[in-house]
Amino acid sequence: MTDSAPPAENEQSERHASWLELFFDLTAVAGVAQLAHLLHGGPAWADLGLYAVMFLAFWTGWMLFTVYGNVTRDQVRVWRVLAGMFGLAVMAAAVHGVREGEQAAAFALAYILVRSLAGKAWERRREYVADLPITRLGLGLTPWVVSMWFDGTARYALWALGLAIDLVVMFAVSTKSPEGREGDASEDAAVWTGHRPPRKLRAAYTDAPHLGERLGLFVLIVLGEGIAQTVSEASEVAWDSALYAVGTGAFLLLILLWSLSLRHGSDGVPLLSPGAVPVRLTLPLHCFVAGSVAALAAALGDSVAYTDAAVPERVRWLMCGSLAVYLVIAGAAVARSGRSVPWALLLTGPPLALVLAVGLTARDARAGHLVWLLVLALWWPLVWRLRRPSGAPAAPGSP
Repeated sequence: MTDSAPPAENEQSERHASWLELFFDLTAVAGVAQLAHLLHGGPAWADLGLYAVMFLAFWTGWMLFTVYGNVTRDQVRVWRVLAGMFGLAVMAAAVHGVREGEQAAAFALAYILVRSLAGKAWERRREYVADLPITRLGLGLTPWVVSMWFDGTARYALWALGLAIDLVVMFAVSTKSPEGREGDASEDAAVWTGHRPPRKLRAAYTDAPHLGERLGLFVLIVLGEGIAQTVSEASEVAWDSALYAVGTGAFLLLILLWSLSLRHGSDGVPLLSPGAVPVRLTLPLHCFVAGSVAALAAALGDSVAYTDAAVPERVRWLMCGSLAVYLVIAGAAVARSGRSVPWALLLTGPPLALVLAVGLTARDARAGHLVWLLVLALWWPLVWRLRRPSGAPAAPGSP
């Protein structure tokens, strides 16, 4: 097996998303919007579980083609990217009817085709992507194929099983880069596939700065959905001082999320320093961040209807729970970015405690009060990040 060297550093710094990649990202706009609707009206636990599974599936399909364009650069096959884009569009269109079972088979079939199409690209190139092992190791796709013969809960459980296998592969399969990163993916591939890969199979590595830009763009899309949800709901209610308070607070909350993830974070992950974790670990973190922000966007839209009444418990917990997930990831990112554990706890512990306290006790809170308490929670890590002690590593600068 031979390794292909990463792109030169000067090439990495000058590369930006192409028109094809930006066009492809329009499917993310549609997909995130449709997935957010699964959470409208105060979701039950079953709705949250289905949302998590479908969001992870959609994100996986988007990521496979994002990495394909990232690695192949000028050698990307346009027709393959557009075919993947169509498959993701079908997945997005099927979201609305999945809970009733009407479009569940269409969603699963589109996911299978997207995964298969992406995998065939690497077979033709006789390469595997060291930073994204599931491009060649398709064991997680098997439960999706089996699910075509099941209905209801059994089908969704098989989807979750397939995605869980992919996550295990992402964390368990080690890789080896020209700089001597850990392990040798060929040996792990032999374990997961049951046979050794071809001798001349080459390891391809991602262009980290370009991939970081794409990940950041995805988070921007999700934040945009928060604005869209709030604006859409605000257009259907009476405009009064209570609505102004909710709208202003929601906008400020999204600004803080943008600042923590993109100005003071890396790859869309809040407060993460560049290169602090391997790409294959950054990708799941990015998925969880994007999923939590999309859930918060849905909750913000729902909260607009409760300017003069207490926010329902399910909507309140959707807001607080999604923000709590975001803060937990931010705390882990701070700890992995070379800062001490006490500093990470000081940065994210108080806001996390406040968010959980609001979820537990603010039973009679109206939307305006609830949103502004969450703004206060997110303000804390931003202020304390700017007051980092001397000698602590700085987060990446703003673009």
